[in-house]
Amino acid sequence: MGPVNDERTTDDPYLWLEEVTGDEALAWVADHNAPTLAELSGERFEAMRAEALEVLDTDARIPYVRRRGEHLYDFWRDATNPRGLWRRTTLESYRSDTPEWDVVIDVDALAATDGENWVWAGADVVEPGLERALVSLSRGGSDATVVREFDMRTREFVPDGFTLAEAKTDVGWEGPDTVLVGTDFGPGSLTDSGYPRVVKRWHRGQPLERAEVVFAGEASDVSVGAGFDPTPGFERIFITRATDFFNRRRYELRAGDLLEIEVPTDAGTSIHREWLLIRPRSDWTVGDTTYVAGTLLAAQYDEYLSGARDLAVVFTPDEHTSLDAYTWTRDRLILVTLADVVSRVEVVTPGTWTREPVVGLPPNTSVSVVAADEYGDEVFYDSSGFDTPSRLLWGPAGGELVEVKSAPAFFDASDITVEQHFATSDDGTRVPYFVVGHRNSTGPGKTLLGGYGGFEVSNTPAYGGVLGRLWLSRGGTYVMANIRGGGEYGPRWHTQAIREGRHLAYEDFAAVAADLVARGITTVEQLGAQGGSNGGLLMGVMLTRYPHLFGALVCSVPLLDMKRYHLLLAGASWMAEYGDPDDPDDWAFISRYSPYQNVSADRRYPALLMTTSTRDDRVHPGHARKMTAALEAAGHTVAYYENVEGGHAGAADNAQTAFRSALVYEFLHRTLGGTA
Repeated sequence: MGPVNDERTTDDPYLWLEEVTGDEALAWVADHNAPTLAELSGERFEAMRAEALEVLDTDARIPYVRRRGEHLYDFWRDATNPRGLWRRTTLESYRSDTPEWDVVIDVDALAATDGENWVWAGADVVEPGLERALVSLSRGGSDATVVREFDMRTREFVPDGFTLAEAKTDVGWEGPDTVLVGTDFGPGSLTDSGYPRVVKRWHRGQPLERAEVVFAGEASDVSVGAGFDPTPGFERIFITRATDFFNRRRYELRAGDLLEIEVPTDAGTSIHREWLLIRPRSDWTVGDTTYVAGTLLAAQYDEYLSGARDLAVVFTPDEHTSLDAYTWTRDRLILVTLADVVSRVEVVTPGTWTREPVVGLPPNTSVSVVAADEYGDEVFYDSSGFDTPSRLLWGPAGGELVEVKSAPAFFDASDITVEQHFATSDDGTRVPYFVVGHRNSTGPGKTLLGGYGGFEVSNTPAYGGVLGRLWLSRGGTYVMANIRGGGEYGPRWHTQAIREGRHLAYEDFAAVAADLVARGITTVEQLGAQGGSNGGLLMGVMLTRYPHLFGALVCSVPLLDMKRYHLLLAGASWMAEYGDPDDPDDWAFISRYSPYQNVSADRRYPALLMTTSTRDDRVHPGHARKMTAALEAAGHTVAYYENVEGGHAGAADNAQTAFRSALVYEFLHRTLGGTA
C-alpha cells in the first residue's frame, strides 16, 4: 500500500517506507539487515540455529492429524521437505511407531514445477465423497492465497476446475460441483479491511463473473463469508457478516430466504445437528434472566429460529474460571476451561447438559483438543507444560484415553521449576504470571518476559523445544504474563483493555516486570521482553513509556503507528479493539500510547531488536520500518531484521524459523549478559 496524501501524512517524514517493494524502501531494508546480521552472527548464533532447526525438523515430533473419512491427514515439514508434505494414513498405522504415510501433495515438488515460492495454506475437501479438494497456496507466506481444485483420486490439479487468483479468499464446497466463494471480484467487492464483501454461488463450468450473488455486505464491514454444513439430515448454508472484529450478524439461507439467527452480535455461536450454542461476550438479558459474559448457553436450533428462548446453561464463569474452548463430536460436547490459567476438560451430554471430567489426562498440564470427529466419537487431546513435552491421547468422547504419541524432550528439565505468581496492577487488579526458572538458581538472572494481551487470546503453559534449547538450557529464566486484553479470565478480561481501556494491558505488563525485579528473580539490566503483532505493539509501548523497566526488547511484526494502522492492509478490521484514529475522541486516548508518535530523543531506551517480514500482508512492514527510522533519527540504536518471506508468521519454513529464533536469542544473550 502506498502513501495516502491527507492531513494524516503531513507530519510523517518516513511515509515512503510504507512502499512495501519500492526500490528506495528495499534498499533501506538491505542497509539495515546487513549490520544486524554481521553483529549477531558468530559461533553461538550458528550453534543455536542448528539446535533450533534440529528441534523443528526432527522426525520424533508428533504429527498432528485430523480425520477425513477413513484416513487421518496431516501437514509435515522437515529437513528433506522444507515446504512440506500433505499426507495421510490410517488410524491403525498412525498408532504404530512407524506409520506408513501416503503423500497426497509434495509442496516442494509443486513449487519447483511451478517456479513459485509456495507456502501451504490448507485444503478444503468436499464431503461426503472426499473426491476433490480446494487447495490454498500462498506466495511467501502471505495471507492472500491462490486456490486450485485438486483431484484426490488422480492426485492432479483439475485443469478446468475451480481456480481463483491471488486474493484474501474465503471459499468452501456446497457440493461436488458448486462452491460458495468470497474473493476479489473486482472494484467494490472487498471491504475497507481488504476482505471479501460479496459471497457468490459458483457452479462448475461457469465463468466466475457469471456466478450468482448470494449475499453482499457493506464496505465498512470487516468481511462476509458463507459456509455449507454437509451433515446428513442437517444440510444448511450459513452466512456471516462481520460488522467489526467482535460483532457478527449470522443468517441461514433456507429455500432462498435469509433467516437471521437472532443472537447478540458479540456472541460466539456453534450450530451442530439440532443444537445451537451461544456464548455472549457481554451480559445478555433474556426475559427476566441475565446471563453474564462468558456463559455458554444451549437451545434447540429450529425452535430458537422460530422464536422460542428456552436456554439451558452449560457453563457459567466465575472470578477464577473461564471457558477456553469447546468442540463437538457427533453426540458429545467437549469443554476446555481455565481455572487461574490451569486447564480442565469435561465431556457434556447434550439435552441434560451434564458434565463429567475427562479421565486419563496428565495432571498439571495444559490440554487442548487437537481434533474431534463431528461425525463420530473420536477425540485427540494434546497435553503439555513448560517442562513437559507434548503427549497425544486418543479415545472416544467420555471413554478411556490411550496415549498414541509422545514428543521427545528437547532439553534437560531436571532442574526446571514452574511457579505461578500474581502482580498488582496500577488499579489493584491481580495479574497472574508463570515463572519457568532453575531449581538451583542463586540470585537474579537473565529473564525473558513474554506477553500478548489482545483480541481475547489466552496464553497458556506449553512446551517450547526451541525456547528450552536456546534460552532455558543456557541459564535463562522465562516468564509468561497473562495480562488483560487476553482471554484467560473470559470476555471481561479482554473487554476491560480495549479502546480507551487499552492502557490497562500495558500497566499489567509493566507491573509484572516490576514484580520480577522486586522478587529478586531478575534485575532491570537482565530483564528482556518479546512480543509479536499486537504483542509487538506491547513492546513498542514498553519501549516508549516504560523503558526504565527493561534491559532489552524484541519487537516482531508489530503495530506501531497507531495514527495510520487502520489505513494499512488489514488494519481497519481492528478498530473495535483499538479505536478509530480519525475520531478525535478516540485519537485522544490512542495518541497517549501510540509508539511511533511518542518516540523521545531525551529518554534512554533499552536495547531493541525489530523484526518483520516484507510478505506480511496482515500487519504492514511499514510499522517496523518507520519506527526504526524514527528511533535512529532520535539518536537511538536499533538492530533491525526484515525477512523477505514468511507473511505474518515472519518465516516461511523451518529453516527461516530457526534462523530468526537464533537471531532473537543471540541478541538477548548478548544484551542481558552471560556468555553461555
